[in-house]
Amino acid sequence: MTVPIATVPSCSNLRAEHRGAVVVSGSYGGNYNACNAARAGVRAVIMNDAGVGRDRAGIRGLDYLDRMGIAAATVAADSCHIGDGDDALAHGIISHVNEAAAALGCAPAQSTRTCADLMKSAPISHLLPPAVAEGGRFVLEDARPRIVCVDTAGMIVPTDAGDIVITGSHGALPGGRPDNVVCADLRAVFFSDGGIDEAGVARLADLDRRQMIAGAISVASAPIGDARSIYRYGVLSRVNAAARRAGAEAEMSLREFVAIVRARAA
Repeated sequence: MTVPIATVPSCSNLRAEHRGAVVVSGSYGGNYNACNAARAGVRAVIMNDAGVGRDRAGIRGLDYLDRMGIAAATVAADSCHIGDGDDALAHGIISHVNEAAAALGCAPAQSTRTCADLMKSAPISHLLPPAVAEGGRFVLEDARPRIVCVDTAGMIVPTDAGDIVITGSHGALPGGRPDNVVCADLRAVFFSDGGIDEAGVARLADLDRRQMIAGAISVASAPIGDARSIYRYGVLSRVNAAARRAGAEAEMSLREFVAIVRARAA
């Protein structure tokens, strides 16, 4: 049997045809994306380490997948573009592997292609993936503009229009192409910087075309994938032109800037 190597921008793009494949995903290597990979029945998965960051949030999913015997690895954020599985396969360098992957010969400093080829011999796990804490949606302030925290940008909904949304997602465009994940005209939106490959904050400039305030939060200041922690602890590392006009500065705390945005909207 020939085992395919498939690429996807995100583990949320996995479908039935990826079952049994070795998948190279542009997603960061957290529990939420690891759970999506396990649910899809992949043979093995390679994700992006997003600079590892606070609380090892960028690679936390490797241990999670070890619990089911699923081989997993991450590529270094500075070796390829986050949010782009094709680029990860072409240019990525492995930074971390879990025990299941190490047993196959996978190791840091390998090319993504070498690691993925080794993963073709991995067994397929039939264990049910445990639930994860990530992937929630929380309204922290009810007064308009509301402060809405979503652990993944795919949870933004049209009724968030006019609100301030903090996401746990990185700020990359999938495969570098504009999309409609920010489906509402938000007052402001914030992402993790994904370890600061410039592709990881490409969405900020794209949102300038919609005159939407947008910024990215340092992964060292707050764990990627956890929107509430990003709001509590996050420090701005990149902002777009609309955010600068609203008073944002690099290294400003996110809570401070959100307070400014809300005050101006009053």
